[in-house]
Amino acid sequence: MLVTAHTEGGPAACRACGTVSSRVHGRYHRLLHDLPAAGRPVLIALTVRRLTCQNPTCPVRTFAEPVPGLTQRYARRAKLLRRLLELMALALAGRAASRLLEQLGVRVGQDTLIGLVRALPDPEIGQVTVLGVDDFSKKRGRSYATVLINMDTHQPIDVLDDRTADALEQWLRDHPGVHVICRDRAGAYAAGAKAGAPEAIHIADRFHLWRNLCDAVEKTVIACRADLREPDADAAEPAHEEPGDQQLDNALPPEPMPDQPSEEECRLIVRTRERYAAVRELAAKNWTISAIARKLRLSRPTVRRFARAEAVEDLLTKATGRSDLLTPYLPYLIQRFNDGCTDAARLTREIQAHGYLGSPQTVRRYLHPLRASATAAHAPSSAPTIRETTQWITRRTDRLTPDDQARFADLRARSPRLDATAGHVAAFAQMMTTLTGTADNLQAWMAAVDADDLPGLHSFTHGIRRDLDAVVNGLTLPHSSGAVEGNVTRVKALKRSRYGRANFDLLRKIILCAH
Repeated sequence: MLVTAHTEGGPAACRACGTVSSRVHGRYHRLLHDLPAAGRPVLIALTVRRLTCQNPTCPVRTFAEPVPGLTQRYARRAKLLRRLLELMALALAGRAASRLLEQLGVRVGQDTLIGLVRALPDPEIGQVTVLGVDDFSKKRGRSYATVLINMDTHQPIDVLDDRTADALEQWLRDHPGVHVICRDRAGAYAAGAKAGAPEAIHIADRFHLWRNLCDAVEKTVIACRADLREPDADAAEPAHEEPGDQQLDNALPPEPMPDQPSEEECRLIVRTRERYAAVRELAAKNWTISAIARKLRLSRPTVRRFARAEAVEDLLTKATGRSDLLTPYLPYLIQRFNDGCTDAARLTREIQAHGYLGSPQTVRRYLHPLRASATAAHAPSSAPTIRETTQWITRRTDRLTPDDQARFADLRARSPRLDATAGHVAAFAQMMTTLTGTADNLQAWMAAVDADDLPGLHSFTHGIRRDLDAVVNGLTLPHSSGAVEGNVTRVKALKRSRYGRANFDLLRKIILCAH
């Protein structure tokens, strides 16, 4: 569809000096693509005047008359069409946007759309008083970037190509006036923020604090997993056994023995203890993390984790925390065993199809006493799993079901360490939700935790002490990193929609301009 148009008389301002002129020098013809009409492309044949600038000092002799809202210099598309292409490219990326626009009557290549996105100007940063900082992965496990959020508007204002302290420090020096910085407890951001904005208040993210506490609780539950099993009622009775009692006891199915790790787990435990002793010995001699890593041929994150652990038990939780893998599948095993299937290999394959991740040796050790029994096996009473127990401790009691509340109360009654853990978690949650975690209250809470035999929570308090001021601010001030985490989630969605093919400059432009 071809539309012919021309402008009529009237003065216009020079694009260089702004002098208003109405002296016509000639005519200028141009073709503009506009928004489609009824699915058909529209082409505008536009004729405008070329005016003479009457300012003798102006370097521009003649200039074309602009048409507000329609034309711009050197553009072959109308403003509305260009904005449509930009929005489509920001929302769908190049190839998908090109396909959709073709259905609407606009034929444009994906490279053109990407070029339009790269040509977009960066949003104005302005004055930022409350800044949010967090990282996201460009390539997971390989390279990372930093997103900066204006916490007053909850909008991203800049994206840095790495997550180092120097990059954040330089940005803060280039943009003074930041009074509050919301961040996680990463050491690089803490150092960069202190160097770039020494007077700013640092606020640790409460979400990460709670997540770290939940991880510490899980380690504690794993260390106390023997307490999860309900005590055997027969064991508390006096031992007046009849001659057939021993044979009857042998007929009952044995419960998994979490305190007896497998041979592979034993080797892992021995290796962990040896590495822990070697790392601590070299660290006591003031060796650096890099030097220890080269000496022991370990990665620096592994050496750092061993050096920061207060006790080797903190490292053994992962090595010995897989003993409850068979527990959820015991009812199925007992039923299949009573039906006549006693082949351990076959039963292992069947429960693996249902999600079992343990070894066949665990199933074989469990079934061995059952084969010698002449009576039917009975499934033992189900004990709470590590995940269930962790959820009970880290959730409000009034939000648990009545059955879970009763089981949790029984568990706390028979496990003093888990009972103490639940009390400490409830006290920390009270400080976090009511913003009463002052320095005195937090110090008192950490002292109470350190007084109990809870190595998992000790590592959590040790991490708090390394960044105490930021944690206290996070537990007392109303600022949070919720908007930062939301934008990081948004960045992940944008990356997935581009299938990871965008370079950093294009990804940065999309993050800043796609709202």
